[in-house]
Amino acid sequence: MSLTIGVDIGGTKVLGGVVGPDGEVLAQARRPTPAHDPTGTLIMIFDVISELIAAHPVDAIGVGAAGWIDSTRSKIMYAPNLAWRDEPLRDHIAERFNLPVVIENDANVAAWAEFRFGAARDASDSMVLYTVGTGIGSGIVLGGELVRGAFGVAAEIGHTRAVPDGQLCGCGRRGCLEQYASGSALVRYARATAQEAPDKAELLLSLANGLPQAVNGPMVTTAARQGDPAAIAAFEQIGYWLGNSMADMVQVLDPQVIVIGGGVIDAGDLLIGPAEASYRDALEARGRLPVANVLAAQMGNLAGVVGAADLARR
Repeated sequence: MSLTIGVDIGGTKVLGGVVGPDGEVLAQARRPTPAHDPTGTLIMIFDVISELIAAHPVDAIGVGAAGWIDSTRSKIMYAPNLAWRDEPLRDHIAERFNLPVVIENDANVAAWAEFRFGAARDASDSMVLYTVGTGIGSGIVLGGELVRGAFGVAAEIGHTRAVPDGQLCGCGRRGCLEQYASGSALVRYARATAQEAPDKAELLLSLANGLPQAVNGPMVTTAARQGDPAAIAAFEQIGYWLGNSMADMVQVLDPQVIVIGGGVIDAGDLLIGPAEASYRDALEARGRLPVANVLAAQMGNLAGVVGAADLARR
């Protein structure tokens, strides 16, 4: 049985796993990420891989990292949360372990995991993944392959413009989807309502000790599940913008499946319901034709590990 290692590098942790060809994770290893120390982060990656290799013979290593990866899948050109700039990560790992190595964007590896083994595993050709967390990540599969673009940085749907001259985004543009449909936007909407109309946010404010600025994402989810109007409205707002973007993707790409993942998907139908309703409404005449179903991601926290390992196997 061919085994490969997948490593998921995030702002707080380096998570690795030994993965079989069916997507089963046979072993895991984890280390903290010293996010502002590139050398320290590399040492943690080496530690994770070394621990896994000591117990299992593997054929290749795949790495998923938040950032822009060059077209050769070898260098991290820019990683906003990891202090890496033009980091030749593939070469560092390959030289240390003498194995083939593939580096890929974290949303791309998650998309690949969902396409191969998760919510979109029955799709033969295409899917679009939205990962809704602090920001919005995304990945696209067309013709059974990841869409990476000429320079390796395609599928940045979170930084497509939703509102002309809208909210300033961390990328420098204004009005990006990420500013309206992310977990950060969810919290911003809920806090604003709690501040301006506290009678609509009584439960939410009780969770935040009466302080609108203390509201966080888990509080919004908890309050929404218990019927808090402000929390429910916040989910409806991000669902509206997410659904509009999904309709645009259908018009451009005509995928078989749209998958919604990321931390906010833990809210389940609180997000899926408004997003799908907005998506269907925005399709207009196209809604009379077959269109992509909207599904919740299934791979959870192991999506990055499984996707990176499977891409390394390929």
